[in-house]
Amino acid sequence: MNVIAKSSTLAPFLRATATVVSNGGVPVTATGKTHKPKVTIPPTVKRTLGQTLYQDLLSGPTCINSGVAVSTQVHQRRLAHTDVQWPDFTDYRKDETKDPKTRSSDSAEQRKTTSYLVSAGAGVAGVYAAKTVVTDLVGMLSATADVLAMAKIEVKLDSIPEGKSAVFKWRGKPLFVRHRDQAEIARETQVDVASLRDPQEDSVRTKDPKWLVVLGVCTHLGCVPIANAGDFGGYYCPCHGSHYDASGRIRKGPAPLNLEVPPYEFVEDGKVLIVG
Repeated sequence: MNVIAKSSTLAPFLRATATVVSNGGVPVTATGKTHKPKVTIPPTVKRTLGQTLYQDLLSGPTCINSGVAVSTQVHQRRLAHTDVQWPDFTDYRKDETKDPKTRSSDSAEQRKTTSYLVSAGAGVAGVYAAKTVVTDLVGMLSATADVLAMAKIEVKLDSIPEGKSAVFKWRGKPLFVRHRDQAEIARETQVDVASLRDPQEDSVRTKDPKWLVVLGVCTHLGCVPIANAGDFGGYYCPCHGSHYDASGRIRKGPAPLNLEVPPYEFVEDGKVLIVG
C-alpha cells in the first residue's frame, strides 16, 4: 500500500491510513505524527530535613505503589489507635471518689478508719498466732508427765541407820543420802580445803552435818560410785579409780569435781524433800 501511495496523488491520505492502521487506530496530525495521551504526574513527596526515617514510618509515607506508565504514587497513612478500649473501674470505685473534681473530707476519714481497723485486726491476729506458736513450742520442749512426777521425791530419814548411805532414784539418776556419825563429821570439818582439787567447805555442802545428800554420778565419765568405800571412807568409783570422802569431795583419781549436791530441804516428820 505504501508503494501505491507513493506513486499516486492520493499519497498523503494513504500514508495516513497506513499509519492509523499500524498504530492501532490512533489518529495522526497533518504532519504525519500520532497523538499520544497526556499522563498527569503527581507531585513528588519529599522528606523534610528534620524528619527521621522512624518519623517517616509513623507519620510519613508508609506505602508506595508503582506501575507501567504511572509515576510513583505515595499514600500517607496515620497510625491512629482510636479503637482501643480502656478498662473502666467505675463499678468498683466509691461514689464520693468517682468525680475527680470534688473531694470530701468525710470519705478520707472513712478510709482512714477502715485502714486502722484492718491494721488492728491484723495485729491482733498476728499476736494470737505468735502466742499459739510459743505455747505449743514450750509445751513440746517441756518435760513429760512421768519426768515431772519424778522431779520431786521425799525421803524418810528414819529408815537410814547412822554411818550408812541409802540409794534412791531421782530424775533417772542415783541419789545418795548418807547418815553421818560424829567421827565422820569431825574428820571432814578438819580437812585443809586448800589441798583439795575442788575446794569446798563441808558446811557449804550440807544443811545438817548429820545428813549428806549428793548425786551418785562420778564427775569423770558419769559412772556410779560405790558408797562406804575408797581410801577416804566416802565413795569410790571402780571404773577409773576416783576416791571421794564422806563429804563427797574428790580426793584422789581422775575426777575433776566434787559430787553434785542437788537442791533439797528438810520438812516435818524427819523427811527430806529433793526438788527440781
